[in-house]
Amino acid sequence: MTNFLRRTLPALTTITALAHGAASTAQDSAAQANNPLANTKAVNFQNQYFGELNGTDRDANQFYLRFATPFQAFGGNWLARLTVPVNTVPELDGDDLTGLGDINLFAAYLIDTGNPGISFGIGPQITGPSASEDALGSGKWSVGFANVLFNATSPKFQWGYLLTWQASFAGDEDRADVNLGAFQPFGFYQLGQGWYLRTASVWTYDFETDAYAVPLSLGIGKVIQTDRAVINMFVEPQRYVWTSDNIGQPEWGVFAGMNFQF
Repeated sequence: MTNFLRRTLPALTTITALAHGAASTAQDSAAQANNPLANTKAVNFQNQYFGELNGTDRDANQFYLRFATPFQAFGGNWLARLTVPVNTVPELDGDDLTGLGDINLFAAYLIDTGNPGISFGIGPQITGPSASEDALGSGKWSVGFANVLFNATSPKFQWGYLLTWQASFAGDEDRADVNLGAFQPFGFYQLGQGWYLRTASVWTYDFETDAYAVPLSLGIGKVIQTDRAVINMFVEPQRYVWTSDNIGQPEWGVFAGMNFQF
C-alpha cells in the first residue's frame, strides 16, 4: 500500500516553496511574492493532501517546514533551501503512520539574466534518510540537481518552472533504489489588492518503475505586506488527470500554505 508513497515522497519533498519576493509597492509585492529565487530569507508552512489513493480508498498527507536564505560563495550569489517533511501514510491494518520524512537541501546558483524581471537558478541538491519509520522515506542518500526559472516581467501574470532530479548513491541495500524526476510548471495571475489565481501542480516520474502522476490545478492566494514580512496564503485544489496504474496513485489533492518572507 505504501510503495507509491515510499518512492514519491523523496521527489515531492524536493519541490521548493513558491512564495518569496519583496518589492517597493503593494502591486510589485503581489507580483513577486511567488518568486522562488527572491533574494530574501523565508519561512514556509505548507501542506500537501493526497485523496483517494488508487487501490486503497485511503488518503495520505505531507506537511512541509521550509527555510530559505541567500548566501554568497565562489564569487556568486546563491539561494539555499531546506525542506523538513512530516509524512502521514496509510498502513495495512487500517491505521495511519505519521512521522519525520527525508530531509532535503538544495542550493541554487543565481545566474544574471540581464533582465531584473527574470530569475534563473540551478544547483545541486541532496536528500538524507532521516525518516523516523521505513514507510515514511526512501532509506537512501540521494543527490541530484534543481533548476528554477521565474518570469515576472509582467505585473499581471508571472510564470516559470521548477525541474528537479535525484538518484540514490548510498543507504539501506535492502531498500529500492531512488531515481526520481519532478517538473512543476507554475503561473500566477494577479487580480488586484493582493489576490491572485495560481496553478503550480507537481508532475512526477519514477525512472525505476515508470510510475508517473500528472495533476492539474487551479487555486487562489492572498499576499499581505506588513512592516516585518510579506505574507502569502494560498489554497490549490488538484485533480490527477494522467497517472500510471501503480497502487497508491492519488485521484485528487489539495496544496495549501502560509509563507513568510523577511
